[in-house]
Amino acid sequence: MKYFYQVLINTLIANVTTSYLWFALTFWVYLETKSVLATAIIGGTYMLFVAVCSIIFGTIVDHNKKKTVMVYSSVFTFATFVLAGVIYILAPKSSLVDWQSWLFWLFAGIILAGGVIENMRNIALSTTVTILVPKEARDRANGLVGTVQGVAFMVTSVFSGLSIGLLGMGWTLAIATVLTGLALAHLLLVKIPEDHIVHDPELGDKKIDLHGSFTAIRAIPGLWWLIIFTTFNNLVGGVFMALMDPYGLTLFSVEWWGTVLGITSTGFILGGMLVAKFGLGKNPVRTMLLVNIGVALLGMTFAIREWWWLYAIGIWLFMVIMPIAEAAEQTIIQRVVPLKRQGRVFGLAQAIESASTPISAFLIGPIAEFVIIPFMKTPEGKAAFGWLLGDGEARGIALVFVLASLVMLAIVIAAFLSKPYRRLSAYYAKV
Repeated sequence: MKYFYQVLINTLIANVTTSYLWFALTFWVYLETKSVLATAIIGGTYMLFVAVCSIIFGTIVDHNKKKTVMVYSSVFTFATFVLAGVIYILAPKSSLVDWQSWLFWLFAGIILAGGVIENMRNIALSTTVTILVPKEARDRANGLVGTVQGVAFMVTSVFSGLSIGLLGMGWTLAIATVLTGLALAHLLLVKIPEDHIVHDPELGDKKIDLHGSFTAIRAIPGLWWLIIFTTFNNLVGGVFMALMDPYGLTLFSVEWWGTVLGITSTGFILGGMLVAKFGLGKNPVRTMLLVNIGVALLGMTFAIREWWWLYAIGIWLFMVIMPIAEAAEQTIIQRVVPLKRQGRVFGLAQAIESASTPISAFLIGPIAEFVIIPFMKTPEGKAAFGWLLGDGEARGIALVFVLASLVMLAIVIAAFLSKPYRRLSAYYAKV
């Protein structure tokens, strides 16, 4: 397990770096443009690129040693951050903060490209758990991965807000670039004992192997159901991705919003530690569905009043249960899919699941900004939903949260009653 812990430490450094700049970019864009639409487009574009590239990433992971994949991913991320820094220094400030300017989108796009490539590293990490950890301990190992991600989230959310508020985007980008270089240097010293690549004879020299991915998924009873279920959940999750920061920045200053995210991310650490300590139970499929019921109930309640403490507690509880759901999906795939095809299965699953998020983010941004938010400021809107959502500046966003959560709850209940759920649960138990 010592090699697994070394990989975990490097994952922490890399996640701190990427998350730090990602949060900072989101905060900076909203504060400079005051546009929900701009933040929704950026978030949706990121998920769209992840969806498009993940299939290729999965094939690359299956073709190569996992450390090699991680190193090349880190090199590319470092290069994009350096290029973004050059643009920030040379470009006119007025163009960089104008979200209708091509320079704004070039700058944001280069940073997002570095974050997208980082996902190839994450796919490699999922397969590395299979290599380094015995199957009976993988749920707890995935819990440790969740804990590390929570620590990274806590650190970066606090310092991203403080960094943008006190230092500005320039120094924030410089710090992120230095941290990326340190993460790359540390990765070169990490050892992953993979003497040979577990090749799939059917893969050959293919750059994209959709057939192999589909074949592997079809061979597992109920695995398509798992991916489709997560896809629908991500469709709803795109709504929260697009609107949680604008809602938080309505209640808090950027410095305090970053601090709130940092404090509430202790829930992410706790959730990961709970999985690492107790595992996921005999049926991770059932555990995942129960967790999503909790997410839906939280989404319906954490913004029903414009109270900062209600929103903060809701986010903390959300952070507690999310690592459980993520660890469950990872553990299921690591258990039921052969190692030689895991890269492609993880890549295809990430592609399909991620594709749903930008769709909802792109849709909900303009719908919220031009329809729902203005409607909730009218006497008619207040009369229709004031009894449920109360008064405040961001009642339109709160209404979107409630509606999206109702959709999620309906999806989870339908999944519990489905035959594929029972088939996948039975297959997991016997392999």
